[in-house]
Amino acid sequence: MMMNPRVVVLVSARTGALRSTSSRCMSSLASSGTFFPKTNTDALLRKKSSTTTTVSNDAAFDKIAFLGVGNMAQAILNPLISTGLQPADQITLMDANPSTLQQVTEQHPTIQTADSIASLLQDADLVVCAIKPQNITPTLLQEIQSTAPNRPDHATFLSVIAGVPIDTYVPTGYDKIVRSMPNTPAMIGRGMTVWCSTNSLTATERKQIESVLQCLGETMYVDDERQIDMSTAISGSAPAYVFMLMEDMIEAGVHMGYPRDKATKLVYQTLLGSTLYAMETGEHPAILRNNVTSPNGTTASAIYELENGGFRTAVKDAMWGCYRRSLEMGGHESNVGPGRAPVLPTEERILEQLLDPANPNTDYMLTIEKKPQQKQGDTTSSNEEERWAA
Repeated sequence: MMMNPRVVVLVSARTGALRSTSSRCMSSLASSGTFFPKTNTDALLRKKSSTTTTVSNDAAFDKIAFLGVGNMAQAILNPLISTGLQPADQITLMDANPSTLQQVTEQHPTIQTADSIASLLQDADLVVCAIKPQNITPTLLQEIQSTAPNRPDHATFLSVIAGVPIDTYVPTGYDKIVRSMPNTPAMIGRGMTVWCSTNSLTATERKQIESVLQCLGETMYVDDERQIDMSTAISGSAPAYVFMLMEDMIEAGVHMGYPRDKATKLVYQTLLGSTLYAMETGEHPAILRNNVTSPNGTTASAIYELENGGFRTAVKDAMWGCYRRSLEMGGHESNVGPGRAPVLPTEERILEQLLDPANPNTDYMLTIEKKPQQKQGDTTSSNEEERWAA
């Protein structure tokens, strides 16, 4: 029998051991047509080399300034240097935590540090803002704006902060502003970053920004900034949902009597394999779920309990809640979607509706009595009754 020479390479989540399976099995799964584009899982799983690989630095900036050097900043910083995309001596850092700065400078001895906003941003044509959202204060924005005379005209401001819209950074004086929403798998270069920018960025500048963000993993550019808030619910905060699912599956296994280390390995590999399986086949998840659900079987019983417990509703409500919070943090109208609070009309609006003769939905008569003030000595009772059909 002729074997298909193409193989799908899988890497063990724990050992890194290579495993292979014939793609004939995989291709038969997609025979009914694909709903999602197929993904090259070989490239997805290929482990990044730990050795330095020099690449073309056409996308390099003259100077990159990092305001904040926390985990996400370092997730960008380290690959920039290790791949040769940006020389360490062309990167300047500033952070309120001296120990964090010391840790990074020990790892990259030629990297520069700054003790003021002015020295940090001077001559920097890319500023990566990676501080906490609560630290974006009017005072900081004003301080950044004051450095404008010493900044290149083409300088770009890149934010990796959740929930802070582009409009917030306008007072800094930067014309080219990028807002991005990465997620925590970016820490190992396996993240998903959604980003948008002001229209002032050129096509070349967008490619430069994309090269920087690709240090975190996959990227997706969107034209509508509202999709950044949506992606916060779909991707940015989503690892927490997955980790909670992992946690509960492991705990259930332990409750059944399964050793914790073995239950953990089973759960991790099952989630990893299921994701790669869906990406490789391109099938809709509902089809894949149905394929493994036999009538009156164990999976059918599990699905029934999930449905009975409101699993779908809980997931969707959680994501809508995340989206609303992201809008709220950005100062936007957040009362959207299922579960939003009812908007109660004001007294003025109620009266306006009652007195509107064009309102066809009102089937009652409003009577207002006006009692004019009587003149002294006037014993005549004069009541004026006016009626409006509202």
